[in-house]
Amino acid sequence: MRMSFGQEMRMAQKQVLAPRMIQSMEILQLPLIALEERIEQEIQNNETLEVEEAGGEPAAGEPGAAQAETPAVAERTLDEKPLVVDQDHANQADFERSYDWASEYPDSDDDRSRPSAGRIDEASDRYLDAMANMEERPETLFNHLHDQLSNYELSAPERAAADRIIYNLDANGYLPMPLDDLVDPEGADDRPTQLAQLEKALTVVQGMDPLGVGARDLRECLLLQIRPDTPHARQLRRLVSDHLEDLAGNRLPLIERKTGFSIAEIERLRDQLHALQPKPGAVFSVPFVPAVKPDVHVEQQPDGTWRVRLEEVDLPNLRISPVYRGMLLSPETDPATREYIKRKINSAQWLIESIEQRRSTLLKTAQAIVDHQTRCLTDGPEAIEPLKMQQIADRIGMHVTTVSRAVDDKWLQTPRGLFPLRRFFVGGTVSADGDEVAWDTVRAKLQEIIDQEPKDNPYSDDALVEELGKRGITVARRTVTKYRKAMDIPSSRQRRDWKLPRDGRPAE
Repeated sequence: MRMSFGQEMRMAQKQVLAPRMIQSMEILQLPLIALEERIEQEIQNNETLEVEEAGGEPAAGEPGAAQAETPAVAERTLDEKPLVVDQDHANQADFERSYDWASEYPDSDDDRSRPSAGRIDEASDRYLDAMANMEERPETLFNHLHDQLSNYELSAPERAAADRIIYNLDANGYLPMPLDDLVDPEGADDRPTQLAQLEKALTVVQGMDPLGVGARDLRECLLLQIRPDTPHARQLRRLVSDHLEDLAGNRLPLIERKTGFSIAEIERLRDQLHALQPKPGAVFSVPFVPAVKPDVHVEQQPDGTWRVRLEEVDLPNLRISPVYRGMLLSPETDPATREYIKRKINSAQWLIESIEQRRSTLLKTAQAIVDHQTRCLTDGPEAIEPLKMQQIADRIGMHVTTVSRAVDDKWLQTPRGLFPLRRFFVGGTVSADGDEVAWDTVRAKLQEIIDQEPKDNPYSDDALVEELGKRGITVARRTVTKYRKAMDIPSSRQRRDWKLPRDGRPAE
């Protein structure tokens, strides 16, 4: 069956754009230090790519040092508002630019017998060796789960719901908010359907590796790790479901009376539970402590607004060597060499455009985050406001996965310190006044109340709910209990018995 012209064009577009889009996404996700390393490797392995110094001249010793053609890139700031772009127009322009260049200088793997094939293979080997010797960046929990998501047959809404759940997991792999908070506000009229999709998506996420991920509390986390083939699975589930607090309080005789298990059997089961992972996501964050360098700076302007700028002091300005451009156009260049130069120039041009696209996307994303979290910058972290990635994606006209890649491993330098951009995305609840309150604010208020409570009569969880209500924050008792445990704050009875000091640690 013959394809139509439109189908042929779409096929050609897919073939041209697919590997380039992958490169653009990789460049976007790199933090500044890793990007600097990547550029250095590309310069070493691509002779058509050269560094242009601030004065407009290429670096000494580089090809084309006597010919400068691209001005230095000035410091980049975002001067226009609102942060909304015409995505269709932007995609079309990007496609036309990339397609034209690829048409003029196409990749070709057809002629492997040409004299320069050995040179290409040698350059490729050097590139692969350099990549192999790079320090491997550890896999994140987000990437680990997102990669597994492709193994499941889900509808588009269910896959989007699973993405939303994965984006909102904390560092320990827990889901720190109810599914109600993950419902898309724009589709609130179809809330029951969205909740059903989120429930199914949560079941999928909770079935992923590591076991226990996606749990709402410790009890659910442990139950998810007890599989049907786990030895003594039935007894373990009963202990976790009905007697977890008794186990924590070492009330073994009470468990014995209620379950009929012997003390020796309870102790064996307890030891088996100790082998489970109470924080399944922590394994992805403990071993690797990378060097941190701010990708973006934010400064307050005289009129009180906050403006962001990129940190690119050590990022070189790149250009295509005019010497190799001349060789490409020269009739004296033999076909094999011309084909080799085409491939190299094509690769260099796409790297330059990927870096430029990274700059634009990161700048728009960071400014949108800053515009939303102005109170946090002005009044401190306790004033952080609820923010979802989808809100930023809608504001700058990009997909939420692009926003996620843009903020991944990126750091923002503020007058109050250095913060990861992901830190500014938090869930929240609604106060008594109808205003949204971030969960971080709820936790801060909870800690403040406990620090100031009477030490001889600590507040119960019900009393903590009342105290939060007096401060205009309405939450359920189970939410208070969950966050108290997550903050390693003992129960009121333990706080009274242990006579805890204000820092929450047992008195010595």
